[in-house]
Amino acid sequence: MLSKSYGGTVYGVNALLITIEVSISNGSKFFLVGLPDKAIQEARYRIASALKNSTFKMPYKNIVINMAPADIKKEGAAYDLPIAIGIMSASDQVDKKILKEYLIMGELSLDGKINPIKGALPISILAKEQGFKGIILPKENVKEAGIVSGIEVLGFENILDVVGFLNGTKEVKPFVLDTRKEFYENTDHLLHDFADVKGQENIKRAMEIGASGGHNLILIGPPGSGKTMLAKRFPSILPPMTLYEALETTKIHSVAGKLKESNGLVAQRPFRSPHHTMSDVALIGGGTTPQPGEVSMAHNGVLFLDELPEFKRAVLEVLRQPLEDRIVSISRAKFSVTYPANLMLIASMNPCPCGYYNHPEKDCLCPGGAVQKYLNKISGPLLDRIDLHVEVTPVSFDELSSERPAENSIVIRGRVIKARDTQTKRYEQTPTIHSNAQMTSKNIKEFCVLDEQGKKLLKNAMNKLDLSARAYDRILKVARTIADLENSENI
Repeated sequence: MLSKSYGGTVYGVNALLITIEVSISNGSKFFLVGLPDKAIQEARYRIASALKNSTFKMPYKNIVINMAPADIKKEGAAYDLPIAIGIMSASDQVDKKILKEYLIMGELSLDGKINPIKGALPISILAKEQGFKGIILPKENVKEAGIVSGIEVLGFENILDVVGFLNGTKEVKPFVLDTRKEFYENTDHLLHDFADVKGQENIKRAMEIGASGGHNLILIGPPGSGKTMLAKRFPSILPPMTLYEALETTKIHSVAGKLKESNGLVAQRPFRSPHHTMSDVALIGGGTTPQPGEVSMAHNGVLFLDELPEFKRAVLEVLRQPLEDRIVSISRAKFSVTYPANLMLIASMNPCPCGYYNHPEKDCLCPGGAVQKYLNKISGPLLDRIDLHVEVTPVSFDELSSERPAENSIVIRGRVIKARDTQTKRYEQTPTIHSNAQMTSKNIKEFCVLDEQGKKLLKNAMNKLDLSARAYDRILKVARTIADLENSENI
């Protein structure tokens, strides 16, 4: 007997349809073909135990399973359920009529329980695109899969219930998620607020400019001056995500398996703060089984690199291309994938190894040449891609003990949103550009026109500070953002 069931494999941030063909004939051998990895090859033991412990029979005959297309490598235990259902269908234990209407994914435990999988959202999108009536998944994955409207999303706890549904003996109601309600309920939930920060008005101003134009920042100051505290509050002044951005971000987190069961939709801008001991693959993505890295996990949000000089130089250098192109392209001998990486970078660092170089009160204890050696850990080309270099000074006692309320994030966010709206109107004819930081050279010539006084000032800065052509462009982009915050047409 021949039977077909359908599953999906995640490739990058999208999914591809996998057809699982099962043929049962006389004999006693088990063949699994179609480039399965070790986890899939071991599925026969999990399936045999799951069927036995769920009162079903594993046919002890010649079983040939082909996973098509056969030239794409399949990985992970999420194919357990579609393979098991295919075997049961081929042995007349499951009705074939309804089987072709559903895409099935899930990992099996030995007792027949269905465990959660990665990438439920892109697989659900695939099911809709391929015209399936619905998708059968582990119960823990229904909230993320339910983001996709127009198909039935069915969550199950064990294989016994799946077989009962396919045979028509068990009724299961599809999971329904009001995506817009879910999105708007969570979009304004702020974990941190700038109202908690005493003083540091110039740093807040720099962050407001950065948020308004999508500019990268680096905070340089002594220990305890508030660099990390300020950085953690930065997402609170960014404009709320659009529904499209939320779906795009959720897709990446789904592929990486980082979505919590309680969260169907990522409605808050991501804030990623990896440790400085991380590898370049962890930052940029890739690996034997391609996974999104921290730069892609921070897509539409913020990547915060605390103590920047402590990161390995090779790790920091891989940031150059994503900061410029806003995508990550990973090419290997057997695969090539692209992940989105439209992020804002915030970095922080001490001015020297001891942290007190140029401090107004404490003396620097670093030996001669140590300061320059410390700063040289960060390459010029990387610093050139950071628009705003901000000096953070210690907060005085009077400011710390002041009872005067500080400006909260909602007020600052209002000004940021207004500036972003101005940019949205300006770039409405250019769909790939949404903020000033994304401007091309052509856009700069059109929207960043300087008067004679401005040209003279910039010329002096270029000559005295020996700035690069990239720095010239970035200065104009920041100047355009400041003009937008002031609601000024001219720089």
